[in-house]
Amino acid sequence: MSCILHIETSTNVCSVALTQDGTCLLDQTDTKGPNHASVLAPFVEEAVSFADSHAIPLDAVALSMGPGSYTGLRIGTSTAKGLCYSRQIPLVAIPTLQTLCVPVLLYHDEVPEDALLCPMIDARRMEVYAALYERSLQTAEETSAIVVEAHTFDKWLDKRPVVFFGNGAEKCQEVIRHPNAHFIADIVPLAQHMMPLAEKKMALGQTEDVAYFEPFYLKDFVAGKPKPLF
Repeated sequence: MSCILHIETSTNVCSVALTQDGTCLLDQTDTKGPNHASVLAPFVEEAVSFADSHAIPLDAVALSMGPGSYTGLRIGTSTAKGLCYSRQIPLVAIPTLQTLCVPVLLYHDEVPEDALLCPMIDARRMEVYAALYERSLQTAEETSAIVVEAHTFDKWLDKRPVVFFGNGAEKCQEVIRHPNAHFIADIVPLAQHMMPLAEKKMALGQTEDVAYFEPFYLKDFVAGKPKPLF
C-alpha cells in the first residue's frame, strides 16, 4: 500500500486528502468556490507538512483528471505536477466521473443491484459530461458531452434501472421522467473518495508521464468576450 496525496478541483468544490494503507489521514474541503487558486496551495501544504512531520514519505500524487471545469483542472494539474517534480514521485490520474461513483457504491444501499451508474457533471444549460458504469465500474458507455432531453437515456432505461447523480443530474431530474430513472442528491467529487481508485492504479503500476500529462477537458476551452468597462 502507499501514502498518496489526492487533489480534486474539477468542480466548484476544492478538496485535498492524504491517505495511507486505506486510511484517510487528513481531509480538507472547500465548498464555497470556485476558490481553487486561493485554497488549494494551503490545503496541499498542510497535507505535505502532516506527512513530513510524521515521517511518512509520499509515494504518489493522485489527480482528478476531468472532465470538469477548465480552470479548476488547470490549477489542480499544475499543482500536482509541481509536487511530483519536487518530490520525484509518480502521478496517478483518476477519471472524475469514476470518483463520483465511489460514495454511491459505499453509502447507498438503496441502489438496485442491476442498476447502471450515471455520474453527471454540469456543463452549462442542459449539457452534461456523463458516462455509464456497471457497479464494478466497468464502462458501459464512454464519457461524452450530452445535451439531455427527455428520451436521451431511454435505450438504457428501457432495459434496467439507471442511477443519476452529480451536479449535472440535479438539472436533469425534471427532464428524465422514466420509471427506471433514480436520482441521488448531493454527490460531489471529493479527494477522499479517490483513494480506492488511486490505490488500485498504484498497485497496477498505472502512472502518468508527468511532463506530458494533460487533463481530460473533453471540450476545447472557449474564452468569453470581456465585458466593456464603461
